[in-house]
Amino acid sequence: MSYQFDFGPAFGSVRYLIRGAGLTLVIAFVSFWLGAVIGLLGALGKTRGGASLRRAIDGYVVFMTNTPALVQVYFIFYGLPSVGITLAPLTAVLIGLVLNSGAYLTEIIRAGVLSVPKSELEATEAIGLTRLQSVRYVVIPHVLRTVYGPLVNFFVLLVLGSSMAALFGVEELTGRAINISTTNLRTIETFIIVALIYVALTLCAQLALTAAGRRSLYRARPAKRSAYV
Repeated sequence: MSYQFDFGPAFGSVRYLIRGAGLTLVIAFVSFWLGAVIGLLGALGKTRGGASLRRAIDGYVVFMTNTPALVQVYFIFYGLPSVGITLAPLTAVLIGLVLNSGAYLTEIIRAGVLSVPKSELEATEAIGLTRLQSVRYVVIPHVLRTVYGPLVNFFVLLVLGSSMAALFGVEELTGRAINISTTNLRTIETFIIVALIYVALTLCAQLALTAAGRRSLYRARPAKRSAYV
């Protein structure tokens, strides 16, 4: 018996799916930026900290990058209630993805920190900048220019990886697709549309972030006019 495609019921729920795509982007955005804060601190700790701090960060990175993010979120959502800590599904997913992202971003940002020329750091000390100022004005800009491409790619992976939230009842894009397909019984058609929405999300995010990076990080700076001319 041949399958008869009928996209009508699925197309009727496109607005519902697009609202779920908005939540998908929110999950990815929050997970990325909070994870980036952890990643920056972890990278600085691994490159500037003492032996005990480096070992602690290494343990965190090894554990988080060698276990599935789904298992980590599962432990947070279903395991923590055993010790009296109950979290909402979205909160548990965000905590899990932030911690997971922080571990991966620690290694990505660490590569950028190691690429900062020693002469630039010595120059910041010579002109009297504090460590926080040197991180803000020298390290972070250099890291962004060096690892911006990998950071964009990681954000795209987060957009796709956020689909795991559906397993915990979060109505992001995949979660809403599951709701629709169990109602209209048009699973193939529904998930074809969802796949196309994911393609559009990731391509638009990649193009927008790449364009923003070129405009803000790589634009040519006008040469200063000499005071003696």
